[in-house]
Amino acid sequence: MDDLRGLTRREALLGGAATLAAAGIAGAQAPAAPKPGRAKSVIQIWVWGGPSHLDTFDPKPEAGQNYCGPFNAPIATNVAGIRINENLPELAKIADKYAIIRSLTHGNNGHETASYITQTGRTPGPGPVYPGAGAVVSLFKGADAGYKGLIPPYIVLTELQGRFSEAGFLGYKAKPFATGGDPAQARFMVEGVVAQGISEQRQRARRDLLHRLDTFGAAMGGDARVAELRRSEEQAYDMILGDAGKVFDLSQEKDDVRQAYGRSTFGQSCLMARRLVEKGVPYITINYPGWDTHKQHFPAMRRKLPEMDRGMAALISDLSQRGLLDSTIVWWGGEFGRTPAVQWEAPWDGGRSHYGQVFGAVLAGGGFKGGRVVGASDARGEEVKERPVHPAVVLRSIYTQLGIDPNAKLPHPQGLDVRVAPATLEAGGPVGVLQEIM
Repeated sequence: MDDLRGLTRREALLGGAATLAAAGIAGAQAPAAPKPGRAKSVIQIWVWGGPSHLDTFDPKPEAGQNYCGPFNAPIATNVAGIRINENLPELAKIADKYAIIRSLTHGNNGHETASYITQTGRTPGPGPVYPGAGAVVSLFKGADAGYKGLIPPYIVLTELQGRFSEAGFLGYKAKPFATGGDPAQARFMVEGVVAQGISEQRQRARRDLLHRLDTFGAAMGGDARVAELRRSEEQAYDMILGDAGKVFDLSQEKDDVRQAYGRSTFGQSCLMARRLVEKGVPYITINYPGWDTHKQHFPAMRRKLPEMDRGMAALISDLSQRGLLDSTIVWWGGEFGRTPAVQWEAPWDGGRSHYGQVFGAVLAGGGFKGGRVVGASDARGEEVKERPVHPAVVLRSIYTQLGIDPNAKLPHPQGLDVRVAPATLEAGGPVGVLQEIM
């Protein structure tokens, strides 16, 4: 939630987490029962700033240095005919577990507007402010749909994107809970208690003292409103001291598992996401900054790509080994790509700018077929060559795999007839799904 950033972790948990967990987005019109779907959860790896398609999953070495830069030796994957960037060797070993979309397009080059399009499927403009995918999934998979977890149904690791309102017209109850902190640190969420020198025993003693002093609460013990506050308090404390809070304590993981993901913030966020999926959380976003590389793009990529390769490959492999990949969608991508032509001149010194004409995404698990490529860009990665895919198509495909009807009606505060995802584009034509990989 936006207003949690100024609070300590302990205050945020006590003040908000349990209420969100209990309510989901209670108060909104209950959604229609979804049809059965293979997927139960989504882990969205939001590559904040826009990753270059040429330098990740759509390499173009034949285009020459002005396009591929120093990345002129893409590597083969374990799927014949699919090559990816040479700095992604671990992901190359498991290409059979994910599908690559190489023909995404929306033509928008602004961070805020492109983020909105990619996560809602709609073009910004007058009219409703639509909710993003996380808010939609939390509506259909949250408390009103039977979610019983104490952890909020929509979690962001670790900071909100800040590009647009994730909840849109669904309101504050549909906003994600952003954890803050750094999961690469030893204690992460429970650090909020430990760092202040407050042991678990002392925290419980303080709680007992507050209860003894609460004469009003004792006198009104039979009141339904007081009982509801008590339940919220119990859930909040469970997020700190109980089993629910332990999911955020990565020190419980074996060291070799933590090493496999990489000790970076991103790697440990991927591990945290796996733990949240195990707890049944429907939607987890990993906000992964550092990809808005207008200047010195290639030195930045030499740092970011190996980090991404290790964490993302470990996540997909770990989910697969634990029998969770079939029920968990991993969605990698950003708001757009980056210019295919490298900007060598000063002040960019080998940079890439925003590019919404053609870019890429990756989908794994949740019923999506791996080892496939959808669409293609042209020889320089400048235009869609075949099978253009609008972000709305990706969203409708994800909702379908989750058992959420893309044409279901959303509860709008003014009673407008608003559907989960657009059925047609402004440019005309119906919006389908990614049948090739479903």
